[in-house]
This record gives sequence, C-alpha cells and structure tokens, in this order.
Amino acid sequence: MDWASLSGLLLALAGIFIGQALEGGEIASLLQPTAFLIVAVGTMGAVLLQSGMDSFMRGMKMLRWVFRPPVAKSNTLRQDVLLWSATARREGLLSLERFVETVNDRFAQKGLRLIVDGIDPYKIREILETDITTHERRERQAVRIWEAAGGYSPTIGILGAVLGLIHVMENLSEPARLGSGIAVAFVATVYGVGLANLVYLPIAGKLKTLVGEEVRRREMLTDIFCSVANGDNARVVEERLLAYA
Repeated sequence: MDWASLSGLLLALAGIFIGQALEGGEIASLLQPTAFLIVAVGTMGAVLLQSGMDSFMRGMKMLRWVFRPPVAKSNTLRQDVLLWSATARREGLLSLERFVETVNDRFAQKGLRLIVDGIDPYKIREILETDITTHERRERQAVRIWEAAGGYSPTIGILGAVLGLIHVMENLSEPARLGSGIAVAFVATVYGVGLANLVYLPIAGKLKTLVGEEVRRREMLTDIFCSVANGDNARVVEERLLAYA
C-alpha cells in the first residue's frame, strides 16, 4: 500500500471540507449525488469516446497502481543478473536456458531466450528496444485517459451547473428556494474542478512516473543482455547495474 498517495488524497479532501466548515457553510451542501453523477459519468463518457475501449479499460486497471504500485524487486533482479552473467561466463550462453522458464518476467524471458538462441547482440538490442517502445506507447496511451479526464472534468462541471440553473429558473415562482437551488447548481462546478485537480491529474502524474520506472528497468535489462551476449566480464555487468542505481 502506498500510504503517501492515500494520505495525500485524504488531506486534500480534508482541506476542502474543513475550509467549508470554517467559512460557516454546511458540509452536507457539498454532498450532491446528482452533481457528482453528472460530472463523473459525463467525464468518463467523454474520455471513452476519445480513447477507445482498449486504452480506457487498461487505464482503469492501472488505477490500482496509485495505491498499490508494482513491487520493485531491484535487489532480486540485481542478484539474478549477476547470476546469469557468471553462469554464462563459466558454462557458456546455452547454460542460460535453464533460467528462461524460472524467470517471472516476460521481458527478461525474452532477453534470455534471444541470448540462448545465439542472436547477435546488436539484433538483441534492436528487438528489445522495439519491445520497449511498443510497451511504452501502449502504457502511455492508457495513462492519457486520466489526463483527458482532468481536461474534461471542469467543463462537464460547468455543464452540470448550467443544468442546475435551468432547473432553478423553472422554479422562479418559489423565491424561497432560489438561494439553495443556485448553491446546489454550483456544486457541480466544485466537483468538476476538484476531481480534475485533486484526483484525475495527480493520478495521471503518478502513473506516468510508474511507467517511466518500468521503461527504465527494461532499458537496463537490455544493456545487461547485450553485455552478457558479448561475453563481458561479470564485473563489467555489475558496473552497468550500478550505473542505473
């Protein structure tokens, strides 16, 4: 669990509700299910229209990374890499075949398999870099749904406010209800701006960082695999690892 992300979200919400209370307003006046429905569902609909189903669903699945980021097994990876390098130097490249099925990482499996198959190091780099580029493009397209949500949400909030004002104007015969009706109408704007700046855009920023870390890990593995395929000394491989630390 990423407690910093959870604490940040709770702190942002607390700031809004406490500020509302200090101004003498009712916290309950900010809790308007209709306004939230208009903003949240309207925003997601606009994002789905823009991004398409595949990117939208992948972006939604990535949401769990905000609070439960992928586990970075840097120490284990370092030990594995040094083991692969030492084994290849001692027993030859074909000896790495026994590690292919035991590695729980598709990219690492692919790199090891290319080495075992005797592919030229330059070709290995070319193949793996193409894989990295494809992976990064797919992941960033998924992350963009949250950036898009941050752009659409304030506008949908204004739309919700206008809908609320239309409802108020239809009830001008009851002046006593105008004040509360207008207040409720503008809650949609609060939801639109609040969700954009406190939820959607921070989520997009966090996910972009996580995607960048995964790309960096794959770039490191690419360098390592090419080094192993070249028959470099284990010390050289370790220095390459330290350069990414």
